[in-house]
Amino acid sequence: MLNYLIKIEYEGTNFVGWQSQKNGKSIQDAIEKVLKKTLKNKIRINGAGRTDKGVHAFSQYASFKVKKKIENKKVFLDSVNYFLKNKLISILDLRKKSNNFHARHSAKLRTYEYLIVNRQGSLSINKNKAWHVKKKINLNLLKKGAKLLEGTHNFSTFRAASCSAKSPVKKMNIIKIGKLNDIIKIRFSSKSFLQNQVRSMVGCLKYLSTNRWSIDDFKVAFKSKKRSNCAPPAPACGLYLYNIKY
Repeated sequence: MLNYLIKIEYEGTNFVGWQSQKNGKSIQDAIEKVLKKTLKNKIRINGAGRTDKGVHAFSQYASFKVKKKIENKKVFLDSVNYFLKNKLISILDLRKKSNNFHARHSAKLRTYEYLIVNRQGSLSINKNKAWHVKKKINLNLLKKGAKLLEGTHNFSTFRAASCSAKSPVKKMNIIKIGKLNDIIKIRFSSKSFLQNQVRSMVGCLKYLSTNRWSIDDFKVAFKSKKRSNCAPPAPACGLYLYNIKY
C-alpha cells in the first residue's frame, strides 16, 4: 500500500464538521466520495484535526492509503477539485509519505486562528466567517489574558463535556494577537487541543477584554478547572484550522 497526504482548504458553514457523521454532510464524506470516483477505489482518509460544525480550514491535512501509485499530481488535483469546487472544498497539495505516517498522530504542532470583527456595523463580506463583537475590545487586556494561557496547564475550564481526551493538561506553546483596523486575529499553537478549547478560551478572553470580567475573574475561572465557570464559547464561524507542522 502507498501512503499519501493531502492539504485541504474549506469553508465549513454548510457541513456538520470534518468527521463523518450520520446526521448530515461532513467534509470527510465529501472528499472520500470524490477520491473514490477519481481513484476507482473506496478510500478512507484520516484527518489531522476534527473541526466542528461551522469551523473552517486554511490548512487541514489528511492521509490515506491506496494500492496503485498516483502517477500525475496535476491531473489528480485537477480532477478532485473539479468535483469539489461547488462544495467550497479545495485540495491544495498531494505528497507521498512513508507507510507509518499518519496525518493526526504524526502532527507536531497545530495552529488555530480565531477571527473577530470589532465594530458596530453588521458583517457582509465576513458573514459566517468571523465573530461580530460590537462592544469595544481592549487589546491590552486581551493580550494579558492570552499570556496567562501560555505554557503547560490544566485546561478543564475550557473542555467540552463530550471531550474524549485522556488528560486536560496541555501545553499552549504560544498565542499571537494581531489587529488591523477593526479585524482582530488570535492564533493559538499547541501539539493538540481539547474539544471546544479554542472557542471557550476566546469566549473568556472576550469577557475580559470587554470588561465583563476583571483580570482576577479571568484567573479564577481558569484556575477553577470547572466548565461551569467558563464564559459562553465563541461561535464556530470565526474559527479556522490555520496550519499543521509535521
